[in-house]
Amino acid sequence: MRALLSPFCSRPALAGIATLMLLTGCAVREPRTVLLAPMPVAWNEAAPASSTPMAIDWWRAFGSAQLEALVTEALAGSSDLRIAAQRVRQADIALQLAGATQLPSVGASVGSSANRSEGSGGTRKSTSVSLNVSYEVDLWGRLAAGVQGAQASLAASRYDLDTARITLAASVATTYFQLLSTRERVAIARQNLATAERVLRIVEARVRFGVATPLDVSQQTTTVLQQRTALLPLEVQVRQTASALALLLGRVPQGFDAGQGEALTQLVAPVVAPGLPSELLTRRPDLASTEADLAAADANVAAARAALLPSFSLSAGGGVSSAALLSLAGGTGAASLGLSLAQNLFDNGRQRLQVELSRSQREALVEGYAQAIRGALKEVDDALGNADRNARQEQTQLQVVTQAQRTLDLAELRYREGIDTLLIVLDAQRTLFGAQDALAQIRLSRLTSAVDLYRVLGGGWQAPLQTASTS
Repeated sequence: MRALLSPFCSRPALAGIATLMLLTGCAVREPRTVLLAPMPVAWNEAAPASSTPMAIDWWRAFGSAQLEALVTEALAGSSDLRIAAQRVRQADIALQLAGATQLPSVGASVGSSANRSEGSGGTRKSTSVSLNVSYEVDLWGRLAAGVQGAQASLAASRYDLDTARITLAASVATTYFQLLSTRERVAIARQNLATAERVLRIVEARVRFGVATPLDVSQQTTTVLQQRTALLPLEVQVRQTASALALLLGRVPQGFDAGQGEALTQLVAPVVAPGLPSELLTRRPDLASTEADLAAADANVAAARAALLPSFSLSAGGGVSSAALLSLAGGTGAASLGLSLAQNLFDNGRQRLQVELSRSQREALVEGYAQAIRGALKEVDDALGNADRNARQEQTQLQVVTQAQRTLDLAELRYREGIDTLLIVLDAQRTLFGAQDALAQIRLSRLTSAVDLYRVLGGGWQAPLQTASTS
């Protein structure tokens, strides 16, 4: 249905058009999604009595200037962050496109022609200029819902960028700690190899004096060869870990090296304050992103429902035409004003199925959001438990290493004096090497558990006030 109104149309017709324009933006909407996810009042794992407040630059708490430099370089040079930033830009452009649909569109045309007819021998000339304006009246809020969905998608992409920053910083810290730990394990292996070679020289000397047997030499030689074999994969692991760290920084792995001059024992394992479980919703950008996706899904349902209803459009046009070429002198003008109503009468249920599809997608996001919250709560509890366990294990393992070193010293002394056999020395060597290697790995676990706790708590991120609600 389309009505063309002259400039002198009746007052009732103008009143009807004005009423339609006043109704613009009134949408047929479904209720907002409300997530009923009860939050626990406390963590299962005990929170530390004294802890470090959460900060956005949490990696400084480890007391490593090299780590700080590496994280700064990664945040500036990571390809993953640049890709995420482009997704934010794309979402911003999509929002501008959605907003443009709410504004009138204007078109203009200018034409001039000359036609000669052979039969009449004359030339027909004409010139015209026209201007057209069209505007869709968003009576049911379909276009407004599209804008709201684009706004929510833009917010989600920004939260994804924040999540990528936190994940990158945590990955750099963890990989750097692995590099230091592997280097320490290499140093331990070389030290134990030197010890095994020293004991081998003692055994060979005892054989020359006739107080030891060739079997003792063979056994200790086997130990030396085993120590050399254990050293090889650790040296390869150092190079591979350094290459992984280079990729995180946006560098080529060849020739990259970092962490020289810094030992794992020089780093501080900070104790992190977890806060209350309910605060997790405003601390995790990934949860905020999922919540924004829910808002976008609500808008998609509203837009799909509004598409079932008639659409209204206003149009206006005006033009001037003349029978002269490239001249409007003496031309005649025309103007028009129109209102159109369009309704899809039969589409095999396509639009209604689209509504059901949008509803199903929204329900899936609701369940995914609740699942993400439960998973986040578990991650924090697990990180708290790991941090406490690793701290206790490190203290115990330090005592194990001290006792193992004392045992080896006594075993070597007793072997020189001929009191004990070489088997006791070999056993003491294996015990000390295993204890030292385990201590290096436990120290790594303690540092990485602190990084994990920072990460699962949101890395000092805080949600904007307008998105802190879960409804």
